[in-house]
Amino acid sequence: MAWFKRVEKGIVTPTDQKKETPDGLWYKCPECKTVATMAEHKRLLYVCGNCNHHDRIDAIDYFEFLFDQGEFTELDANLTSGDPLHFVDTKEYPKRVAATERNTGLKDAVRTAHGLSAGQPLVVAAMDFKFIGGSMGSVVGEKIARAIDFARQNRTPFLMISRSGGARMMEAGYSLMQMAKTSAKLALLSEAGVPYVSLLTDPTTGGVTASFAMLGDFNIAEPGALIGFAGPRVIKETIGKDLPKGFQSAEFVLEHGFLDFIVDRRELKQRLADLLGMLQPAPAAAASAPAPRRAVTKAPQQ
Repeated sequence: MAWFKRVEKGIVTPTDQKKETPDGLWYKCPECKTVATMAEHKRLLYVCGNCNHHDRIDAIDYFEFLFDQGEFTELDANLTSGDPLHFVDTKEYPKRVAATERNTGLKDAVRTAHGLSAGQPLVVAAMDFKFIGGSMGSVVGEKIARAIDFARQNRTPFLMISRSGGARMMEAGYSLMQMAKTSAKLALLSEAGVPYVSLLTDPTTGGVTASFAMLGDFNIAEPGALIGFAGPRVIKETIGKDLPKGFQSAEFVLEHGFLDFIVDRRELKQRLADLLGMLQPAPAAAASAPAPRRAVTKAPQQ
């Protein structure tokens, strides 16, 4: 038919009149290969509508859907890393940090903020994997510690969203000290009776897993998240055995008792509201209730 057959030969379309599809309009799921528009993918909070694959997202994305109307107040936004060890690998550490700041628009691997979530006050610390692999340095530890202090002083529930490759090697011992510092701050939060929910996302490994990520009153995770301390390859080479299927996935970790539950990102805000609503005392009860105390078990007298 003439409709499907070019009658004239040698037709050339000028470059400025060619219609090309702009980049960033479509999303292809890395798991099931389903194609969807980016607008639809964003509406589903970057979760595949077909197979439920959860894409990695940034701290600001969590803030936008967790806080009501996306409104929040950021804490310690301009805190940046120093270079006490004068560390140099293929690049001087200050130059590496500066380059990462330019490329990502971030000051470090965690952002902290407070606001209302489902009408309830909430303090959130969320890690950004794109800043040197979400590695934990002195700024990460300090910002989390300050956010915990803010939550304790204002008696506001604290949510930690972890996504990290572990300690930052360029800060060596200073990085490892953040494990103890954040754990000590969380102990004070617990003594004050303020709820702490830890959300583990893909991936949560190393010193982050070994400290604040696993110290929540409730430890929860997104589906399919990699959760562990050392990587699977290192463990396999160390023990000399093949690892079970799904090893270090959120589902495997839940089955072995290290998580309380797994939550779909699209349900996270409501699940948090329900959970924190149960933990928070009623206003009248809160006014009359004594300060919370930890139970102490004494050994029987001989």
